[in-house]
Amino acid sequence: MAQGVVKNPDEQVVLGEEIGNVRLVTLNRPRQLNVISSKVVSLLAEYLEKWEKDDQAKLVIVKGVGRAFSAGGDLKMFYDGRNSKDSCLEVVYRMYWLCHHIHTYKKTQVALAHGITMGGGASLMVPLKFSVVTEKTVFSTPEASIGFHTDCGFSFIHSRLPGHLGEFLALTGARLNGKELVAAGLATHFVPSEKLPELEKRLIGLNTGDEIAVKSAIEEFSEDVQLDGQSVLNKQSIIDECFSKETVAEIIKSFEAEAGKEGNGWIGPVLKGLKKSSPTGLKITLRSVREGREQALAECLKKEFRLTINILRAIISADIYEGIRALTIEKDNAPKWDPPTLDKVDDDKVDLVFQPFGEDLELQIPENENCRWDGKYENSAYATSQELVLQQSSDG
Repeated sequence: MAQGVVKNPDEQVVLGEEIGNVRLVTLNRPRQLNVISSKVVSLLAEYLEKWEKDDQAKLVIVKGVGRAFSAGGDLKMFYDGRNSKDSCLEVVYRMYWLCHHIHTYKKTQVALAHGITMGGGASLMVPLKFSVVTEKTVFSTPEASIGFHTDCGFSFIHSRLPGHLGEFLALTGARLNGKELVAAGLATHFVPSEKLPELEKRLIGLNTGDEIAVKSAIEEFSEDVQLDGQSVLNKQSIIDECFSKETVAEIIKSFEAEAGKEGNGWIGPVLKGLKKSSPTGLKITLRSVREGREQALAECLKKEFRLTINILRAIISADIYEGIRALTIEKDNAPKWDPPTLDKVDDDKVDLVFQPFGEDLELQIPENENCRWDGKYENSAYATSQELVLQQSSDG
């Protein structure tokens, strides 16, 4: 094991194993549903950079322990930092920078995404060359509902889904199961969960990153996907009709009109969730996904970085903290949004969270392939200004 045996379990949030030409990453916080903390991000980045540069490493497998692959970002971390300016800036910077490297990774990657795979957690599955899901996989991007936005590259991913499915998933946080993920193109293979350990052994035994060999091995275990008749993916025409509308208010109005029609009982619960969501989060998310259609991956991640930092700074609303409070801290599920309704969310205010930062304060994503692991947080203007502050306080 690359990081050795560490007695303190806090230090084993990510395990990295080197087996022949195969590298195995295990997200190891089962009690916390493998949420992504700053330690998780740092270890993932460290392993992935090391292995991309290692000629002996041919195949990287990513999996989670327990009933989740990864439930996404550590919301408690964001909440605990609410009174300290930019307390989470470093982890956000590192995560989005890492997302770019996962999308563009030079070695063959396989995600074994069993169980809960949500938000930022899904960014460790969807971009990989091969992503294996099971009957227990549950995917969603529910960030807008708590006053946040669809991040970790999902303004890029969702904007490229068929029709307006991306807007639907981003605004409603609707869940997709394993078979639906394959049908939507968000995963590559469906394998029954009881076969997953055997598949993992088979991939390790291959000892190669040859894509044809890896694909062939996965297909020995995978099953063809047949969608349930009630799957939301069979409702694409309604989704396109409603979620193509220009504004969130028009989308909701159109969705309400469809809800009254015979056979559309599935819309009611989705609509209820949509109406309970943060108006600010919904408006930011819709615009971000729509902009994503015209943006390259690097542009999407830079934009998402700005949005996240401005949302955490509460420059137009503190809904993110109210949303986390209601969902995970006090768990009353009764958030009090500010502004409380869509018509009170000023579009000029929404413009503010999209404003570019100064060039040196943007997420630094290297354009030159020869320097692709440049742009790290520790070399950013944020880190150097922090060092300056610490230096001045120690001098004082």
